Amino acid sequence: HSRISTTRARVETTFTMSDGAVVVKTRKFKRNPLLSRRQMIIDIIHPGRANVSKSELQEVVGGMYKADAKLTVIFGLRTKFGGGRSTGFCLVYDNEEAIRKFEPKYRLVRNGFEERKEKSRKAIKEAKNKGKKIRGTGASIAKHKAKRAALNE
Repeated sequence: HSRISTTRARVETTFTMSDGAVVVKTRKFKRNPLLSRRQMIIDIIHPGRANVSKSELQEVVGGMYKADAKLTVIFGLRTKFGGGRSTGFCLVYDNEEAIRKFEPKYRLVRNGFEERKEKSRKAIKEAKNKGKKIRGTGASIAKHKAKRAALNE
């Protein structure tokens, strides 16, 4: 069986923007071979600026772990009270196949891997109500069909 390996090594990078230096540190690093990714918590120290954009952080973290910035997913960023420090979660995938397989749809849309499908509120509600009418094992199949119909409208 495969084991998720953890290392306590902390990686730190400083990069300078026009409005001051930003320090990016990683902690709780885990190599997750089952999902073919590396996962970690990132701490960002950004005195003098409100926050750091995810795209900037993707570039920096990608560089730190010798990975493509496109395969780096950053989410859950929270700025500490008083500003100047933020904390978030980061996933660095080994390849595009893995990111498409394991990442939730909304994060794929966020990172530009997929297009968001526009569906009307009415279509969503009709699909939901159609699914409520059928009981038993056929319910999930019917819900799926109703969802498909809503997308095609």
